[in-house]
Amino acid sequence: MFKNIQFVKSVYELENLPPPKLPEIAFLGRSNVGKSSLINAFLNRKKIAKVSSTPGFTKSINIFQVDNKFLLVDLPGYGFAKAPVKLIQHWKKLVEGYLTSQRNFKLLILIFDIRRTPDNLDKNLISFVKYIKKPYCIVLNKIDTLSKNEIKKQKLLWEKELFIPENILLFLVSCKTKEGIENFRKSILQLVNF
Repeated sequence: MFKNIQFVKSVYELENLPPPKLPEIAFLGRSNVGKSSLINAFLNRKKIAKVSSTPGFTKSINIFQVDNKFLLVDLPGYGFAKAPVKLIQHWKKLVEGYLTSQRNFKLLILIFDIRRTPDNLDKNLISFVKYIKKPYCIVLNKIDTLSKNEIKKQKLLWEKELFIPENILLFLVSCKTKEGIENFRKSILQLVNF
């Protein structure tokens, strides 16, 4: 398990990104999907990433250094319509600029709410990640809210709608009950050789 987790910095402008010295794992997802909760569950900590019930709470790229081995990056959520247009455009530029910059990306972790139906924003995220050719995996969060049959049905729906290739890992988790978290953590660390 992780011993030393340090907050590195919050980045509001691309020019303030720290030099890419360590491998990076980035967490992406729409507002209120449970991104910060998943980061905390992954790190087995309660309050590393700030959790809020307010959509669009994470406005910066938040970077954490884990055991001097890798950087864990919490990206602002997308799809929050109530923020001012200028702010939404700034977040988009910040996230896309980060994802297309020359950094040592080990893995992008794309998080979705299993209860929803994939929309154009979700499909655009997958298309963008495929386009930039970065390694990624999918996490369907909030499985505690559905029955086993509903989980199966929704998983198939997401796989079909997002055209998820068979070689892409897909995890079913609940940050609330911690179901699937241990398997997710182990698999990610194996995948990125940490």
